[in-house]
Amino acid sequence: MPQIADFRAEADELRTLLATLHEDDWDRTTQFKAWTINDVVQHLHASDLIGAAAAAGRESFAEARREIEALRNRGMSRLEETRYRLGHLKGLRLLKTWRTQVISLCDTLATLPPDTRLPWWGPDMGVRMFATARQMETWAHGQEIFDLMGIGPQPTDRLRNIAELGVRTFGWTFANRGLPKPEPMPYVRLTAPSGDLWEWNAPSAGNKVEGMAVDFCQVVTQARNVADTELSVVGEPARAWMRIAQCFAGPPEDPPAPGTRFRVTS
Repeated sequence: MPQIADFRAEADELRTLLATLHEDDWDRTTQFKAWTINDVVQHLHASDLIGAAAAAGRESFAEARREIEALRNRGMSRLEETRYRLGHLKGLRLLKTWRTQVISLCDTLATLPPDTRLPWWGPDMGVRMFATARQMETWAHGQEIFDLMGIGPQPTDRLRNIAELGVRTFGWTFANRGLPKPEPMPYVRLTAPSGDLWEWNAPSAGNKVEGMAVDFCQVVTQARNVADTELSVVGEPARAWMRIAQCFAGPPEDPPAPGTRFRVTS
């Protein structure tokens, strides 16, 4: 299943960067909610662990979810709860443990029938979409580390999966906030890293999002404010979407303020 291979490749690219870090780098603060690199990778590892629980079955997922919710009900934030459970893993030990879990999760997903539905925090997901969601989160949080280290990951056409997820969650973005979905759905026309053109929905000159695929993926994953990209956004439905786009599950999150997420240069 190509989506599983793409998730594995996304993790490989991030692992290559993490392997170059000095031990002190892991405690450096990123531009994402003041999380450190340790926090970012602990979060990815936590998500992969509960992903493995989901792949093991509904009872396994429900048990893992209860453990997390019990800590949150004690007043812990997402960050505090993750530090409580996984704070003993840091630096190179965290890197090795996270990487081993990614490989195990990919191998498990590859054994599942393609029509398997996996439980998650929101609606159940098929195996392909589940693998894409794991790729998306790995890529999006990886941006925080690449930005901090002043390095740009080499964009690849693996972004097609994330762009597809971004388009599919147009309605979710508004429903998640209790807002009516604007109509019609915007035309999306993106230039892939390879130079190919990717298109969704009916062509429209007055209601569209157009530009580089990497910019679009950064906006829908909230790695960038749309004002900090070169996307062309035309029409009120398109503008309303790009102001609050959110392709990931969970409660509504606000995009970063303009100018707050960028690649650090020395």
